Amino acid sequence: MASPAAAGTAAPVFASRPSGALRFRPRGRWDDSIPPTLRPLVRAYLLGYASAVTPRLLTLLLQHLTRWEQAKKQGKHDSEQQQKQQTGDPFSKALERILHGGLDPRRFPTFCAALVGGSTLLEAPFMVALDKLPASLSDAARKRLSRWFACFVAAWLSLRLLQSKQSPGFTENGPIPSAEPPGVAYQTTRYAGRTLDLTLFAFTRAVDVVTGELWSRRRAKRQAAGRWTALEAAVSRLTDPAIFALSSGLIMWTWIYLPSRLPRSYNKWIGSAAAVDPRLIEALQRCRTGELIYGQETGQASLLGGMCDDYNWPRSWGDPAVSVPFPCEMVHMGTGPSCELHALSRFGRSFRWAMATYLPLNLLLALRNPNRAALRRALISSSRSSAFLGAFIALFYYGVCLARTRVGPRIVGTDPKARQCIDGGICVGTGCFLCGWSILLENAGRRKDMALFVAPRALASLLPRRYPWDKQWRETVVFASSTAIVFTCVAENKSRVRGVLGKVLGSVLTP
Repeated sequence: MASPAAAGTAAPVFASRPSGALRFRPRGRWDDSIPPTLRPLVRAYLLGYASAVTPRLLTLLLQHLTRWEQAKKQGKHDSEQQQKQQTGDPFSKALERILHGGLDPRRFPTFCAALVGGSTLLEAPFMVALDKLPASLSDAARKRLSRWFACFVAAWLSLRLLQSKQSPGFTENGPIPSAEPPGVAYQTTRYAGRTLDLTLFAFTRAVDVVTGELWSRRRAKRQAAGRWTALEAAVSRLTDPAIFALSSGLIMWTWIYLPSRLPRSYNKWIGSAAAVDPRLIEALQRCRTGELIYGQETGQASLLGGMCDDYNWPRSWGDPAVSVPFPCEMVHMGTGPSCELHALSRFGRSFRWAMATYLPLNLLLALRNPNRAALRRALISSSRSSAFLGAFIALFYYGVCLARTRVGPRIVGTDPKARQCIDGGICVGTGCFLCGWSILLENAGRRKDMALFVAPRALASLLPRRYPWDKQWRETVVFASSTAIVFTCVAENKSRVRGVLGKVLGSVLTP
């Protein structure tokens, strides 16, 4: 009779060595009992479920603990316990709603299973169909084409499944214009765009795969010929930092002038990290739109006048008809007139704020294998990431100051029109250009992951969050084509899909 290991079970067994000693045979993988053709589908579903549910569970837990602590401090804990006995525990209801919500067939876990499972299960039928092509086509090319078409079809159908679920943010109810009498009959209008972030993520990854492969071939040829130059080597090193700097600069510009184009969570997080008085942001916005004009009375003195009162500054500082421009000390928000000291103080505050987030997370990761080296790595990683974020914020503010006070007036001029031009976009643009280069403080591995993380979000700021439903097929084509490129590349050259995504896809798609 076959042993448990030979039967494919995960049970440990002992085997005898020639000397008669016993050795322990390691356990098999958790999915060894699943047929190989179905393993990618199951892995994808479980991974999608975990990624969809875990953040919501953590948020629920933190909210519950916060409310419990507040109620305990206020002496309301006993009364809340009595209320729970009468009406039921809201925590358990929310927990049940989150766990069941992930099982909805039109949500992310099913999308992942359909995408990965479809791409693997459809490959064989497409291979049979492609056997009818001319014999001049090599077997490798046939296999590549069959994999690409299978991924394309699976990506198309899975995204359509995700798009089929209605969302309140992409649905509007309004009267039918031709109804008689007017205003009596209503219709529901659906908009596309709910899956735009996912599509842009796939698109940027596909572009990275294609350009990376082309550049790798060029480098190999030129290095073999001894013609690889220092400029080309610098381009290789600086491409990821440049992508991050450009993308993050575009996101910061959007946050200042077009915040509605960013997700609400993005706006909230950037606002917390920037720690800026919203009246300053509004003043810069009004400078750009022409509502606030230096040297003219346009009724805008009250905007920054209240800020002057809060910080005990002369009220005339906030009057654009009198103060041309408003002093840079107002941008410093109480740290004094020096732009350099303000940048240093921003770095210090942001560093401490980031360490409070990064250090606990890295220490938790170090607990997997607790030792002195793991603790040292956790401290170094937290410090480096915190220095990056601190430098990001400090460079943004110092870029604003450079344009407003240090360099800008010497180039653009000091008359009211020049000052209007500086505060109407040049100062913010300078800060946006400089801030992203703080990525050079991170290690090379983190640079590529962060560059590929922010690039699709920067692209999303250039596109409308909602668009007509009948144009959705264009997005579906882009997603399906991009995903087919990435999945085909993972099957043939796993290392070409850079960063964490390549490792995850490699582990999921392996039979």
